[in-house]
Amino acid sequence: MLLLQELLSREFDRKLFLISLTYPRPRCRFLLARFTAIFGLLLILLVALAALLSGLTTFIGSSYTQSTPPDLGLPYLVTLGFIALDLLVVLAIGTLIAVTTTTPSFVLIGTLGFMLVARSYSAIVALLTRDSTLVGNADGYQSSLSLLGYLLPDLAALDVRMISLYGQWQFLPEDWALRVVSALAYAAALLGLSVWALNRKKFA
Repeated sequence: MLLLQELLSREFDRKLFLISLTYPRPRCRFLLARFTAIFGLLLILLVALAALLSGLTTFIGSSYTQSTPPDLGLPYLVTLGFIALDLLVVLAIGTLIAVTTTTPSFVLIGTLGFMLVARSYSAIVALLTRDSTLVGNADGYQSSLSLLGYLLPDLAALDVRMISLYGQWQFLPEDWALRVVSALAYAAALLGLSVWALNRKKFA
């Protein structure tokens, strides 16, 4: 989010686009190049942190016996893939906010708000389904939250850490392929809107 704020919003704010957009190339290339660079950097950091976590887990596990040791093989790689997909969706919404907003600080605030809502609304709906006495007018509250499912991706559904933590594939949702496709489609749609908004953006 901070990278988006610096590479996009700050560039618009400091009028650096007067140089960047004068080259004979489409604006979408300007946007996609920065999006790809940030996502590539995030992937490098993710791999580095994953390798560090794997090393620490192996080192600690050598002197501590667990009944269900974590699986650092294929389940661990699958978990990393879902985390990368999560980052892709968040980066896409951050890109859209950075292109459309006129306040650089709103990139951080808006993206954090998006992450909070997208990660929590499905858990709240599930909680109200199990116990409707938690709030008054639970049915209306639940239906209102369910409408968010048509507007926001369910980022909580991309959390599959249990398969690596317990080494059991039964924790992987049966509709994992649908979740992956829907997240990719949502990210592509947001990125397409970002390109469209940048092409129509008028600079003073």
